[in-house]
Amino acid sequence: MMTTTTNTIAMLHNLVFTVPISRIVVRRYSITTTAAAISTATTAVPSLKPASSKPARAPHVDSQVLLGMSEPELQQLAIKLGQEGYRGKQLHHLIYKRKAKQVEDFSNLPQTFRKELVESGYKVGRSPIYQTVTATDGTIKLLLKLEDNLLIETVGIPVQEEKGITRLTACVSSQVGCPLRCSFCATGKGGFSRNLQRHEIIEQVLAIEDVFKHRVTNVVFMGMGEPMLNLKSVLDAHRCLNKDIEIGQRMITISTVGVPNTIKKLAAHKLQSTLAVSLHAPNQSLREKIVPSAKAYPLEAIMSDCRDYFQETNRRVSFEYALLAGVNDSVENALELAELLREWGKTYHVNLIPYNPIEGSEYKRPYKKAVLAFAAALESRKITASVRQTRGLEANAACGQLRNKFQKSPLLAETDGQESKPEAEEAVSC
Repeated sequence: MMTTTTNTIAMLHNLVFTVPISRIVVRRYSITTTAAAISTATTAVPSLKPASSKPARAPHVDSQVLLGMSEPELQQLAIKLGQEGYRGKQLHHLIYKRKAKQVEDFSNLPQTFRKELVESGYKVGRSPIYQTVTATDGTIKLLLKLEDNLLIETVGIPVQEEKGITRLTACVSSQVGCPLRCSFCATGKGGFSRNLQRHEIIEQVLAIEDVFKHRVTNVVFMGMGEPMLNLKSVLDAHRCLNKDIEIGQRMITISTVGVPNTIKKLAAHKLQSTLAVSLHAPNQSLREKIVPSAKAYPLEAIMSDCRDYFQETNRRVSFEYALLAGVNDSVENALELAELLREWGKTYHVNLIPYNPIEGSEYKRPYKKAVLAFAAALESRKITASVRQTRGLEANAACGQLRNKFQKSPLLAETDGQESKPEAEEAVSC
């Protein structure tokens, strides 16, 4: 699956298109950089103030961040700060409906309340957009600069018709980088820094809404990182996306390449969201070559846990399969995959994803003929499958391509006052 941790975007459950990989089109992309992208290097000056007795706290943690709090929590906060409870309802509206980015934007709240919030260390928790990359198909990749100067990528994928955007999918990251290093995925090659906090996941959806001027209708956890390695923050963000931002649970997909014991933990929450599992191989030995972390989680165990997920939630499981030319795309591979799934009935769906090329990779994208033959072999065994339409390829925003390629350090924002410029390039898309 391209989710896998990094895999991203094109792999969305609700953006699956059955499309023949027909012709190759040469396209270009455009770069837009906001003023927030420019940062100035500063020299640290020793503080003359006495050391605080309070324990040091990382700047990105959730404890004093308003984004992610529910309406009852915001009401409790208002009361704690000496205000009436209804002020919490106003806070909720400002954060999730008005999309206020800082406390100073709470203009309809009393100045005393705003001052108390600031002096108590509370903040909204929105990060500036560092850079955007726009593909000709309308897909936009955003780089967000976090408070500790790290960068994450998120992607907005619109479905456009004559009347305008009818669906907008946010492909969100769950980690800064990825520790699993799937061999075909760009994110793992950029290294790993840390898990994202609840608000850092949620703000990606709001940032996409800001850029597109349109409500996000679908969310897929298929951006940078492995969601199951950050399950608490993912579940906390899921609650907020559903309850506060009002995105239906069935419109949310959580992906994983497979982390032992985590699918069972997710199933216990009985969410009505889709589980997307990155298989990429029909047997354990081949899977270990493609996905190094597979050694710790045998294919048989994954399939058993997926059955349990379906039984607990009654939600269909999506299996993601990245087609790598000459590696896992033969008809024999397809028939072996069909055998693996033959007892599943109609409780699953297979997404076939032709490999999206990344710099320095030995893998190749399969030819159209091989993709269609693979799909036909599955169909001959009554396996439900779709070929994923590639979106955002020329913006390096497609499945497995999420990695900031414009800087020496893909996870850290430039601090020398100079924004990095990508080289003009051409890319193929189907």
